[in-house]
Amino acid sequence: MTARKAVSKTTTRQTVTRAAFDVKKAAATTALSFAVAFGANAATVKLGADGGGLAFVPSTVTIKKGESVTWVNNAAYPHNVVFDEDAVPAGINADKLSHEDLLNGPGDSVSTKFDTPGTYEYYCEPHQGAGMQGKVVVE
Repeated sequence: MTARKAVSKTTTRQTVTRAAFDVKKAAATTALSFAVAFGANAATVKLGADGGGLAFVPSTVTIKKGESVTWVNNAAYPHNVVFDEDAVPAGINADKLSHEDLLNGPGDSVSTKFDTPGTYEYYCEPHQGAGMQGKVVVE
């Protein structure tokens, strides 16, 4: 192969790589724009750590009143999200916030919108004994 062909092949590969990156960047920007425009999720919490640990990642999120949190199955499932009735603001029905059905597949998700400021503590029922618990702080 001549030097000219090698340079041309490398340049083409770099151009294709840049184009793919630009498409991904545009898609991410569009998704973020829709999320902001439609008041979508303020926070996303992984159910199960990347290394397989039984944890909510991050374990604490802080959002504004009226925003939502989405929990996404990541590892070591099944999981669920159950709010502790003794650890939510007064007058809040923890059962209505909870998602007691088990999420069994990778990427399965649930969301909750929070309209009342305060601290909301929750846990994963199957892994509560292992310390899988989290917190949402609503400002």
